[in-house]
Amino acid sequence: MSHTSPAANSGVPAEPEKLNFSTKVAYGAGDLGSAITANILVFYLSFFLTNVAGMSAGLAGSVRFVAGIWDAINDPIVGVLSDRTRSRWGRRYPWMAFGAIPLGIFFFLHWLVPRFSNDASTNQWALFWYYIALSVLFNTAFTAVNLPYTALTPELTQDYNERTSLNSFRFSFSIGGSILSLVLAQVILSTIKDQSQQFLILGGICALLCIFPTYWCIWGTRKRVATFNSEHLQEDASASLPYLQQLRIVFTNRPFLFVIGIYLFSWLGVQITATIIPYFVVNWMGLPAQVSAQVALAVQGTALLLLFVWSAVSKRMGKKAVYFMGMSLWIIAQAGLFFLQPGQVGWMYFLAVIAGFGVSTAYLIPWSMMPDVIELDELTTGQRREGLFYGFMVLLQKIGLAIGLFFVGLALEWTGFQETIPGQPLPTQPASALLAIRLAIGPLPTLALICGLILAYFYPLTREVHAEILLKLRERRSQEN
Repeated sequence: MSHTSPAANSGVPAEPEKLNFSTKVAYGAGDLGSAITANILVFYLSFFLTNVAGMSAGLAGSVRFVAGIWDAINDPIVGVLSDRTRSRWGRRYPWMAFGAIPLGIFFFLHWLVPRFSNDASTNQWALFWYYIALSVLFNTAFTAVNLPYTALTPELTQDYNERTSLNSFRFSFSIGGSILSLVLAQVILSTIKDQSQQFLILGGICALLCIFPTYWCIWGTRKRVATFNSEHLQEDASASLPYLQQLRIVFTNRPFLFVIGIYLFSWLGVQITATIIPYFVVNWMGLPAQVSAQVALAVQGTALLLLFVWSAVSKRMGKKAVYFMGMSLWIIAQAGLFFLQPGQVGWMYFLAVIAGFGVSTAYLIPWSMMPDVIELDELTTGQRREGLFYGFMVLLQKIGLAIGLFFVGLALEWTGFQETIPGQPLPTQPASALLAIRLAIGPLPTLALICGLILAYFYPLTREVHAEILLKLRERRSQEN
């Protein structure tokens, strides 16, 4: 992910001191736990709630919806509070240190299925509120760890190239954590037959894995952050702006709105596909649940390998060209999944690999566009507001994804999807539910990806425009100096 630094600060003079390898590795490790837990929840929580806990698809979708909305709400709250935190450990570390263990505990509790009543309807609603409460608590802990972690980047270095390098370590650990979680899921789902035990063991192992990397990150970066804070005491001016003024700044930046749209539609494609894959594999293809981990592994592994290829191609051909190439292949793969028939397992894996080509550009391109947007804002206003723009990008993305996943759950409910009764064999799904699953894995993500392509086509900051922005910024700085 060599051009994805969310805090990239081009034009700032390079610092004499570069970050050493161990600091970069420790920083990258901080995203490992977040990647593992988020990936398992995306791929398996909806499937677990319907096929193991026995909840209706509508209620399962509502759990995801409420969790996503709360996750979006608590981001700016934790962001402001962490900015205002003052301690001997700095602003970010107390949140990470105190949030890591609750993060693991609340993640693990997702995979328990308590029984609250012998009445099926009463038990359904009790489970619904149990998982709602857990999701709210987990997402609060997740934000308390992950948001301050991402805010460490400018406190580790202000050098543009070092920030790019630092975030390449971060995304390597992030995708690596996603792959590790899928490998674990594959091993556990293959060796343990009881579904409730499968997910309980998977949840326990991943809970432990999500805790320790956070403390590795704190320990490995603490000296550099302490040194930086002693040399660069500064306040983020945007943090004190009234909320309505922040909204005006964000929504009057036209290129930023394009980037939000591109990112949202790309990740709608990712998240909807990831959520529906277990249903597609089990209910349509008639394969064991562990095969869904293999399919996801094919996608993520390809995406990791292609990150560096697309990065090199982007330097030669530009971001738009890379996005169009990746999305075109991805659209072919998603459309192909709709026409896939039971028994065509080889074609399923082939399409998963092709989809990975596009998923890698969903990681790479929107984040590489963000520094361009921030530099345009700096040229227009004379201020840099990385935190403001990235905060709103994440906020709107989470709200959009929560709504999208909610409607997937509702669609399954409306089409008669039969939830699994714990201890009973898998029910036979009606043709309407199977069609809904196929639509959710094919045409629905394809439509989202096409919308992203349209926005990318009209994205106004070309390579030439960006070069002109950088030239004007250099001229301004030379005059100020």
